[in-house]
Amino acid sequence: MKTINHTHAHSHTHSHVNYHPPNYKKSGWFNNVLNPLRNVVDRFEVKNYRLAHLICQVIPCCCPFERSINLFGRTVDIPALCKLNPLYDEFVGMRFRALSYLADVCGEDVTKYIC
Repeated sequence: MKTINHTHAHSHTHSHVNYHPPNYKKSGWFNNVLNPLRNVVDRFEVKNYRLAHLICQVIPCCCPFERSINLFGRTVDIPALCKLNPLYDEFVGMRFRALSYLADVCGEDVTKYIC
């Protein structure tokens, strides 16, 4: 079997090997107000073992599912929680960076954090 060698040259620079560009496609004043916070979360670098574990434990690996509950004889629909969180994509990115830190830098098995 042949070994595959990947050569990868970058013409761009960024601070983290797992950097993902922010997604600011959402418009409106509310989203514009949140853009500075999105920027902070997107640029947050995970460099601490304990913090990486905490991030992986606190941020769920998948969007909590949509539910319908019966309350006093009425059905109430609760949308998927990720749709309610305007910073969901940024938190998922931070969780991915934490997983990458644990796996790549610390050499840990992160399968317990994967759904």
